[in-house]
Amino acid sequence: MTDCASIDLKHHFLIAMPGLEDETFARSVIYMCEHSANGAMGLIINKPSPISMRLLFDKVDLPLRREDLVQNPVGHGGPVQTERGFVLHEPMRLEIPQEDGASIYASTLTVPGGLEMTTSRDVLEALSSGAGPRRVLVTLGYSSWGEGQLESELGENAWLTVPASAEVIFDVPMAERYDRALDLLGLKSWMLSPDAGHA
Repeated sequence: MTDCASIDLKHHFLIAMPGLEDETFARSVIYMCEHSANGAMGLIINKPSPISMRLLFDKVDLPLRREDLVQNPVGHGGPVQTERGFVLHEPMRLEIPQEDGASIYASTLTVPGGLEMTTSRDVLEALSSGAGPRRVLVTLGYSSWGEGQLESELGENAWLTVPASAEVIFDVPMAERYDRALDLLGLKSWMLSPDAGHA
């Protein structure tokens, strides 16, 4: 049996099992940005919010000069701070070396071995000007777990876990990301029982 307490799920997907019926998390795929003994934090990557990127940029009084993003939906990242934007993107580095590995944005969490998640307005300003990260997912809100909470849910078989794939996040339509994340485990949704079993 795996010791859930020793698992580090940064840069992994959490894939909701069918028995997870909470409206926010049912059939969700979550990209994990943080996971430590103190808790965990991630962004749902497969649930759209009601607003488009164009409307979001209108709300923050910025034009959006990235035609590739205009029609993209803004994701519903989770139930916490749903008025706040979170930008998941490929790593961006300074051209002139300063601090080792420093991000070019003011408030960025670098996920070891994975992506970056930026919450500062400067990334939106970069996208507005036609620049910024090439591949992005913008969400409103995030998902979080307190100390030991995620480990408990894993022990109850509420989630499957698999190393994350940037292609699933950025290249696959939102509606298909649940099935594509399961593909990473060699599974199909019809194979999963809604009754959690304990082997």
